[in-house]
Amino acid sequence: MKPVGQVYLIGAGPGDIELLTLKAVNRLGRADLVLIDDLANPEVLQFVRPDCEVVSVGKRGGCPSAAQTVIEQRMLDAALAGRVVARVKGGDPMVFGRGGEEIQTLRAAGVAVEVVSGITAAVAVPATLGIPLTHRAHVHGVTLVSGHSHQDDEPNWGLLAQSGMTLVIYMGMTHLEHICGELLAHGLAPNTPAAAIQYGTLPQQRQVLSTLQHLNQDVARAELGSPALVIVGQTVDFAQLPPPPPESDRLLDKETT
Repeated sequence: MKPVGQVYLIGAGPGDIELLTLKAVNRLGRADLVLIDDLANPEVLQFVRPDCEVVSVGKRGGCPSAAQTVIEQRMLDAALAGRVVARVKGGDPMVFGRGGEEIQTLRAAGVAVEVVSGITAAVAVPATLGIPLTHRAHVHGVTLVSGHSHQDDEPNWGLLAQSGMTLVIYMGMTHLEHICGELLAHGLAPNTPAAAIQYGTLPQQRQVLSTLQHLNQDVARAELGSPALVIVGQTVDFAQLPPPPPESDRLLDKETT
């Protein structure tokens, strides 16, 4: 009987390769098979062994992806055959990463699972502009919520509007007009500071700083799209646009384009 293998659920962080953890680097180096999401920076693959099998499984909103059941079966088959599997996701596997679903499936089959936490976009992306999620003088909590809803299965925007918390909305760009409208309709002030940040932590990061009332129009005018994070709350007022890259970097970009 072949030994049961190991699965690592690895968070690759928000994009910047320097935000990958040492533990993630270590576990990537042990893998026989890597199943990597599109939202994970492919630069993480520099840490896998030359003989490691790498499979891209998609998982980018609006783009073709492997079905979740197929991914889970691929992990199971490899682990039960004695292979070490690294399932690599952007951000943290336990924050809108389906890590919980995958743990359930793997544990039910008797496969050992280790979660390797990653820095989630909710923390790292606002920080690029100096936006704190909490501040003793302004807000005492933060709520992470998905803006990607199906039919009647969506967050209770009324409760969120009244919560007094900073709201960090993942996967909210497609329904941004609806989300802003719901928050306004349930009493959140139109002048509440709000931001949308695309490609957070990466060199191509773009952002819109606005208010809840005007965020959707300003995002459309700037032609921001996914992947992006939306932040709503008083601490968005702390935002400062990042400085332009050094002249040497701009020259290098021109030479490589």
